[in-house]
Amino acid sequence: MLAFEDVTRVHGDGERAVRALGPVAFEIRAGEFVAIMGPSGSGKSTLLSLAGALDQPSDGRVHLQGQDLATLGAAELAALRRRTIGFVFQDFNLLPGLTALENVALPLELDGTPGREAREQANEALARVQLERLTGRFPDDLSGGERQRVAIARAFVGPRRMLLADEPTGALDSVTGELVMRLMRDQCERGLTAVLVTHDPSHAAWADRVLYLRDGRLVDETCAPETGSGSPVLPLRG
Repeated sequence: MLAFEDVTRVHGDGERAVRALGPVAFEIRAGEFVAIMGPSGSGKSTLLSLAGALDQPSDGRVHLQGQDLATLGAAELAALRRRTIGFVFQDFNLLPGLTALENVALPLELDGTPGREAREQANEALARVQLERLTGRFPDDLSGGERQRVAIARAFVGPRRMLLADEPTGALDSVTGELVMRLMRDQCERGLTAVLVTHDPSHAAWADRVLYLRDGRLVDETCAPETGSGSPVLPLRG
């Protein structure tokens, strides 16, 4: 599903150049749940931005579903982010003037899905995160955990195949955080691929595999005895 081939990301030029990541190389299979851990400044968010086609590597290649992202133009990358990749952030990024249903349906409508069909798919996605009774509520009328579940529903609605989550439980209490992890695990059981950036070992424990970053390099990995998806775990390369 996702492959990094000796990827490096450097910000700035000359003496002011700062290496944020790399070189790193790894692969993630479809349906796998992978957690990324490491201290602040280790390159976790940079890695996630590259995986989500929000940024481009300074060197190396990022492949998504076998396609080299460097070969895609701006319009193709935007379509990829709308149709294949879902993002979940700590601050939810919901539009306050739209209901839960409208927030989840919005990406589909922006991609040309007719309104009625988009709302039907949004209803199904919200039901999967147990929010079918709150579809008409606005974000300010929802708890933090409910808002995060809306964000997760938006991230996997439609044909999306990969979910990228950057510290999605940082603003939640422990009980709600565990619920969010269970929801992500459930989506992987349904075939979605998930990459989670987290500082919390208890949340990383939900993953099939944990990759550890330090100073922009992958320094270690641990694997669950058995992956939840039933897929074999690929070893770290380099």
